[in-house]
Amino acid sequence: MSRPGFPLTILEFQQRFGTEEACRAYLFASRWPEGFACPGCGGRDCGAETRRHLWICTACGRQTSVTASTVMHGTRLPLRTWFWAAYLVSTFHPGISAKQLQRQLGIGCHETAWAMLHKLRGAMVAPERELLKGEVEIDEFYLGGYEEGLKGSRQRGKKTLCGIAIEVRGRGSGRLRLQVLPDPSSASLLALTKATTTPGATVHTDGYQAYNVLADHGYDHRRRPKQSVSPGEELLPRAHRAISNLKAWMHGTHRGVSPEHLPVYLDEFVFRHNRRGTPMAGFQTLLGLGLAHEPITYRQIIDRAA
Repeated sequence: MSRPGFPLTILEFQQRFGTEEACRAYLFASRWPEGFACPGCGGRDCGAETRRHLWICTACGRQTSVTASTVMHGTRLPLRTWFWAAYLVSTFHPGISAKQLQRQLGIGCHETAWAMLHKLRGAMVAPERELLKGEVEIDEFYLGGYEEGLKGSRQRGKKTLCGIAIEVRGRGSGRLRLQVLPDPSSASLLALTKATTTPGATVHTDGYQAYNVLADHGYDHRRRPKQSVSPGEELLPRAHRAISNLKAWMHGTHRGVSPEHLPVYLDEFVFRHNRRGTPMAGFQTLLGLGLAHEPITYRQIIDRAA
């Protein structure tokens, strides 16, 4: 029997995940769809320690929780609170603040809601993501104001220089990557391309000469100077559309983000773009189900904010 799809309404979500038992059963089924398998020895037989909700391998005695290696590991909050948080973050497209999360879920302490939100954000992007392939548009842009003395898109602003790489899918766009850049040099743009795009891919850029280095590193570089664009035609339309959407999203939901915290918000925007058609996958990603890396710890969250 196929598993039910993603709840489309708040009522459906409450009916499905309204109890701790329902949340725990979902975690068990997601982690062990073919039945329990010990992460230590692979044993299939287990006993249960019901008070602490642990599964104990009969063969080696290892104790395992359904929340191990997820963002909920070691939490004192109810599982249904985490499920609701992941649901709100994954479905509320403008984004949600820690204050909003605290109010919506009735969390007593703002710091708890803040840490919860950052743990969910930490699960949004895997460190070793698959590189983009096929045709890719790459550009760089500033989030912020401008400085006199420079012209065009490379004017230096009060905020941060960022790089974008986005797949071409027919007339639409595929997967997106965003990064903070130290400067608009050839070295930085080459590093952006290598970090996001498979060698051999066709890379479309504007006429900025710093991109010329790409052809020497295995990329099929298609450089298009602005003057070569026909009237009514847009240069790098997918990249520019995503940049416009990012700026509107930042302005509407996350004003006043400091440069040191900007990468977290870029990752959130990438998550929302790449999961826009797969809400269940986004929900599972936020909870940490199927992560190939350990979830972010509270200590790492504090260090990032320092």
